[in-house]
Amino acid sequence: MAQFAPADTARAERKALPMHQSTRHPARKIFAVATVAVVAAIAVIPVSAASAATHRNHPAPNSKNLTIVLEHGAWADGSSWSGEVTRLEADGYKVLVPPNPLRGLASDSAYLANFVKNHTTGPVLLVGHSYGGAVITDAGLSDPEIKGLVYVDAFAPAQGQTLGGILAASTSALNATTANPIASIFAIVPFDDPTSTDADVYLQPATVKNVFAQDLSPAQQALIAAEQRPIAFSTFSEQASAPAYASLPSWYVVGTQDHAIPEATQVAMATAAHSKITYVNSSHVSLISHPGLVTSVIEKAAESVG
Repeated sequence: MAQFAPADTARAERKALPMHQSTRHPARKIFAVATVAVVAAIAVIPVSAASAATHRNHPAPNSKNLTIVLEHGAWADGSSWSGEVTRLEADGYKVLVPPNPLRGLASDSAYLANFVKNHTTGPVLLVGHSYGGAVITDAGLSDPEIKGLVYVDAFAPAQGQTLGGILAASTSALNATTANPIASIFAIVPFDDPTSTDADVYLQPATVKNVFAQDLSPAQQALIAAEQRPIAFSTFSEQASAPAYASLPSWYVVGTQDHAIPEATQVAMATAAHSKITYVNSSHVSLISHPGLVTSVIEKAAESVG
């Protein structure tokens, strides 16, 4: 099976080394390089019988004025958290949903860290979906007021790992094969900048339907495909820094029908992070298809750290 990364990249990933682009390439070569670094950031939710508690309808205790910060992933925006925001605010929580620039792991993490520093007071709980999980993992140690992490169908990379390497080692449907070439999975648009080798990466409509959000209605799938925000393909070759989960408590919602970040890959990351795991029979977008369950996990974490 052909992976998203070429053979030399795969060898580099096994040595936990990052990939970097340093020279200008013509458009066709950019498309080839994109297949190395693009491999996805998405999410899904799973639920065990013990953790499938119904979302409550009474205010939650929030005596320490905890702020819940929700970080969206690639091919999305803050509106993907609408179901959770409505429920959390009804339960008395302060919620903020900052934009994720989707320009690179280091810069996106720095943006989130600055947002937390300047827009919150008191304890903070970071919640990340898909690629947003990698961002909160990197940003979580930036402020002593950050008390915990919640992952939703998300990346939780160890230090030195790359998102492309994580996906290439998995059975993700975002990995290109002979029968499923890169162009059928992604639409790649080189930056309009002669000094850059980077490109924007979009999901093809069929990828949204079959890989990203297969448990949503056709109308919802079409909306995601039309409104998606691209991520820079170089993001997937950046090495992660020291993970915040090594010092902070964490929770993880695993989507058992996630074709973007497979269940086994999610469980491996959650186990390495010592996260409390909840399973849900969901696609990569459990935050949309199962907002009540996701909210319940967030509130359990909030009550624990707040």
